Amino acid sequence: MAEERLQKIIAAAGVASRRKAEELIVAGEVTVNGRLVKELGAKADPERDHVKVRGRLINPRLKHQEKIYILLNKPLGVLTSRSDPKNRPLVIDLVGPYRDRVHPVGRLDFNTEGLLLLTNDGDFTNLITGAKRAPKVYEVKVKGKPSQYQIAMLERGVTVDGKRTADSKRTAPAVIRLIEESVTNAWYRVTLHEGRNQQIRKMFDHIGHSVIKLRRVAIGFLKKERLKPGEFRLLSEAEVKRFFKASSKR
Repeated sequence: MAEERLQKIIAAAGVASRRKAEELIVAGEVTVNGRLVKELGAKADPERDHVKVRGRLINPRLKHQEKIYILLNKPLGVLTSRSDPKNRPLVIDLVGPYRDRVHPVGRLDFNTEGLLLLTNDGDFTNLITGAKRAPKVYEVKVKGKPSQYQIAMLERGVTVDGKRTADSKRTAPAVIRLIEESVTNAWYRVTLHEGRNQQIRKMFDHIGHSVIKLRRVAIGFLKKERLKPGEFRLLSEAEVKRFFKASSKR
């Protein structure tokens, strides 16, 4: 077998996503044949080299590994992570026998609920986290009633992290539609084609209308799911292929 980048090998073993695998490498958590490796460009041959993450050999996980794809309805108050020093509830605690075999694809905030994918397939993780290939749809309840001008500004894109500078990044164009409104607040359906940390909360904070409730209701073609909070199901082979097929067309 040819040599491959370490982060790809780690992701293929289902230990973490490629991005998280890169963090593990830089943090000095990965060794190859007993030698500490901290360079992101480092490669190894999983059939010949012994690769360990946090002292645990991952090579056996690469052989005949069953690919797992899970759709979970994440409840409020659950952390999108595989571990937490504060011992808060974790999404992997909700997927029963698959707990130690999958990692979350992207993240939902601790106080955000809704659809979340988990897998042990690194290629699938990269595909989904590239939000242009799998747009995410959210229902958002905000304080007050933003003006049409404010909503149009959010749809065009705003700078949400710090002051605007030559290096600052604006949010990508979004689609925002009013669902319902009352005297004190409004509900919107927001479609994002990128996935930045707490992006929707920061967007509405930018225009002075803080988010009260937030839930993800669709990932690509996965929508109108009847999963209750905390429930999950496995994706079918056809659904997985549909994601990859949609990616190949772009």
